[in-house]
Amino acid sequence: MKRQDFRFSHRMRVRWVEVDMQQIVFNGHYLMYFDTAVTDYWRNLAMPYADTMHQLGGDLYVKKASVEYHASAEMDDFLDVCMRCDRIGNSSMTFVGAIFRGDELLITSELVYVYADPVAKKSQPIPPQLRDMLESYERGEDMVQLHLGAWADLKNLAAPLRTEVFVEEQKVPADMEWDHDDETALHCVAVNRMGMVLATGRLLQHAPGVARIGRMAVKKQMRGSVLGRRVLHALMDAAKDRGDTQVLLHAQCSAEGFYKRSGFEPHGAIFEEAGIAHIEMVRPL
Repeated sequence: MKRQDFRFSHRMRVRWVEVDMQQIVFNGHYLMYFDTAVTDYWRNLAMPYADTMHQLGGDLYVKKASVEYHASAEMDDFLDVCMRCDRIGNSSMTFVGAIFRGDELLITSELVYVYADPVAKKSQPIPPQLRDMLESYERGEDMVQLHLGAWADLKNLAAPLRTEVFVEEQKVPADMEWDHDDETALHCVAVNRMGMVLATGRLLQHAPGVARIGRMAVKKQMRGSVLGRRVLHALMDAAKDRGDTQVLLHAQCSAEGFYKRSGFEPHGAIFEEAGIAHIEMVRPL
C-alpha cells in the first residue's frame, strides 16, 4: 500500500502513554488509532455521525477488526493514519487502513462494519443515502454545497444552527442573537448531502469599501474541518466581487487562530460581547 492509495489521512503524534516497556507503541493501540481515524473520516464526509445515524434509523457495529504489523512506531513519531471505504455490500462495509511514518508503511488493517437496527441489533440494508455519500467521497467529490442568499431565502436553514451554537451552547441571550442586520446581510450556509446545515455566516456593509463578517457558526461535530474556512472565504469572495477592499470581524478570542490562518490580523484591544471575550480583526481583500 502507498499513501496515494487513500484520499483520507488523519495526522497524529505518538504519546508517552501509548508506548510499552520496549519503547514502541503497544500493539493494541493501533486499533485505537484506526478507530480514531474512522471518526475523522466521517467528519470529512461532512457527516455528524450520531445525527446522521439517527436520521437514517440505524447504526454501524464492528464485525471484524484485523491488524498486520510491518514495523513499529515510537514515542513522538508523527503518523498518518489513512483510511478508505473499500467495499460496500448489502448490509456491511469494509474499511482498509494503513499507518505511515513519512512514506514508510508501519501497519495495515481491515475493519468490517455491519449496518443494523440499534434496538433489535439485527442487520439491515445500508441506506442509499449512506452508500451514495461513501462512494461519492471515495470518487473525490465535494460533500457539501454552499448557498449564498438573502435572509428570507436562508433563514430556515441558518437560524436553527445559530440557535444551537450561540443561544444553547454559548448561552448568548436570544434577544442579542437576532437583529435587523439579518434582513440586509448576505448569508452563507454549508449543507451536506442529507440536507443538514453544518456551517453559516453573514456579510454586512460596514462602511464604503469595508465589509463586515459575523455570526460565523459551525456545528460542534464539524469544528476542525474545512467548513468554517469555506464559509468565511465564500463571504470574502462576495465582498471582493461587490468592490470592497477590506473586511473586518469581531472574533471570539478562542477563534483568533482560525481567523489568523485566513490572513486576518488583530486590531485594537480585547472587549466583551454577550459575556464572551472578542477582538476586532481585519484583512485586505
